[in-house]
Amino acid sequence: MSSTDTGVPGTVAVIGGGTMGAGIVQQFLTCGADVVLVEATAEAAEAGRGRVAAGLDRARERGKVDAAPAAYLERLTTVTDTAAIPADTGLVVEAVPERPDLKTAVLTAAEAAVGEDTVLASNTSSLSVTDLAAALRRPGRFLGTHFFNPVPASKLVEIVTAPDTDAAVVARVRGWVGALGKTEIVVRDAPGFATSRLGVALGLEAIRMVEEGVASPADIDTAMELGYRHPMGPLRLTDLVGLDVRLAIAEHLAEELGDRFAPPELLRRMVAEGRLGKKTGQGFHTWDEGEQA
Repeated sequence: MSSTDTGVPGTVAVIGGGTMGAGIVQQFLTCGADVVLVEATAEAAEAGRGRVAAGLDRARERGKVDAAPAAYLERLTTVTDTAAIPADTGLVVEAVPERPDLKTAVLTAAEAAVGEDTVLASNTSSLSVTDLAAALRRPGRFLGTHFFNPVPASKLVEIVTAPDTDAAVVARVRGWVGALGKTEIVVRDAPGFATSRLGVALGLEAIRMVEEGVASPADIDTAMELGYRHPMGPLRLTDLVGLDVRLAIAEHLAEELGDRFAPPELLRRMVAEGRLGKKTGQGFHTWDEGEQA
């Protein structure tokens, strides 16, 4: 398994080219890796490539990268079959929607395609890494790599270990995270890990405060940004993550940890009405097209 001079794997495969997957692809491209993006259809693959290109354009405008997007996109290959992932790929990151059956299917297919030294990872923000590992032939090479949105700007990667995760694999992934210019934390697999558990708890309480008329979404966010130095208020962050995503995570945590994570009725209603946050233009805040968080 080769690595680039910058310390990242020579080849990285990312399964899923949505917002998170495209951000992970962009991050590895700008750090020198060759990247294979796996999508279900040619149309989805092209859309994923477009998201990566748009992200590189924004990074160039902000002075975050020196080269034109085309220079990075030369190292991006798109495929529609997991079996097309090169056997010598150093790292496979699964970034498909938070459905255990879907994640298990793509991870087992990836394991069949790659060599024995390839590290397999899931970008899950809440699902059990232990349960996902149980479907693999070699669970020791699997862990969670929880990136944050937007991936290129976020400094944290939460590494989640299952009971069978090999310590050498953890060490290798920690090195790769550092080579990406990010900081890692290592947590034991538990419902919501560290970040989702704390972040969702704060976000749900903020939603309850709106529901009870305690304060407006803007004032609640300002309180946390200025009073507690949070870079972004909990309701603006909920809009960025997606209310539907927050609802799914809250429902999972409520099943695992109890009623303190029960989703507020306001959250359920907004999701049912299609007010999902930034991606629909309306959540707890109104978002203009193209507006950045």
